[in-house]
Amino acid sequence: MKHSHSFVCGNPALDFAATVRSRLEVPLEMFSSTESLDSWFRESGIVDGDTNCQPADLETALVVREAIYSLVHSKVAGDQYDGDALAVVNDAARTPPAILKLMHDGRETEATPTQALSTVARYAIEVLSGPEVPLLKECANHGCTRVYIDRSRGSRREWCAMDPCGNKMKAAAYRARKREDKLVSTAAN
Repeated sequence: MKHSHSFVCGNPALDFAATVRSRLEVPLEMFSSTESLDSWFRESGIVDGDTNCQPADLETALVVREAIYSLVHSKVAGDQYDGDALAVVNDAARTPPAILKLMHDGRETEATPTQALSTVARYAIEVLSGPEVPLLKECANHGCTRVYIDRSRGSRREWCAMDPCGNKMKAAAYRARKREDKLVSTAAN
C-alpha cells in the first residue's frame, strides 16, 4: 500500500505532529498502521530504508507525536509546557538517533523505529528551542491545526500550504465577497 504523507511545515517534528489532520473537525489519522509509520520515516528523509516498525513502535510513536503536538501548540500560544509531554519528548531524544553511514556512492541513513523516533524528538527540541521559534505560526485555516515555520518574506504566510488550506480559505473568502456583493446589489434595488 502506498502512503502519501505531507511535508509542508518546514521541520520534520512539525510534520510529524501534523499526522492527525483536521483535529478540530473530523480527525484523520495518518498513522493507521506500522507500514504508514515506516513510510513516514522514509518519506521524511529520517531513514533511507525500512525501520520494520512493530505495533509497540506505532503505539510509542503516537504518544511521542501527541507530546510534540502539545509542546508545539503551547509554544505558539505562549503557554507553559505540559510536564508529561516534556518528559516524553526528552525520553525519546535520549535514545541514539538514526545512523549516517558513508558509502562508496554517497551516504545512507538507517535506524530502528526507536532511533528514528529519537531523531524526530531531537528535531522537536531544536525547533522549540532554536532561532526559528519566532517564525512558528499556526495555519489560518481554522480546521487545520498544523504549525509551520514561516520563512516567507515579511512573515506574511497565512497557511501551512496552498493545497489544501490556502485554496480552501481563498475560495471561502471569494464566496463571502460574492454573497456580500449580492446582498449590497439586492439592498440597492
